[in-house]
Amino acid sequence: MVAGGAEAGTMSENGIMRLVYVAGPLFDEGERWWMETVEQRVASAGLSTFLPHRDNPPKTADNVRLIFERNRAALDRCDLVVASLNGLTTDDGTAWEIGYAHARGVPVIGLHTDWRRRFDDQVVNLMLECSIEQVVRSLDDLDGALHRFVA
Repeated sequence: MVAGGAEAGTMSENGIMRLVYVAGPLFDEGERWWMETVEQRVASAGLSTFLPHRDNPPKTADNVRLIFERNRAALDRCDLVVASLNGLTTDDGTAWEIGYAHARGVPVIGLHTDWRRRFDDQVVNLMLECSIEQVVRSLDDLDGALHRFVA
């Protein structure tokens, strides 16, 4: 499968279209709808996207390692991660993807539209929050952050 996104997107310094890994939970229709909505906003900014549930085969007992390797390879190639932080706690797979990206020096934009308060002085766990360059609170704020990224 090939990563989606805009056909005439922004290019990196080496002339390759910038790739954004769109991270978040995808275990039910609502989560997948939300992640597809986020992906559409990223693609609308002129960026190519990798969306795990779209760009991998359906999960079976026989292909779990393949999906892991494809997701990790996409993280290795990406220029930016946009991660949904919504929920009572951030999805554990998303947290891993944020940490992996941070360790590789890939910037992360966290999207947190959930009004429930977890901590007094931070949006998410401090280890995540300190691994994220910017936390945005709406899709419109995400558009602004993406605009600054491509500028």
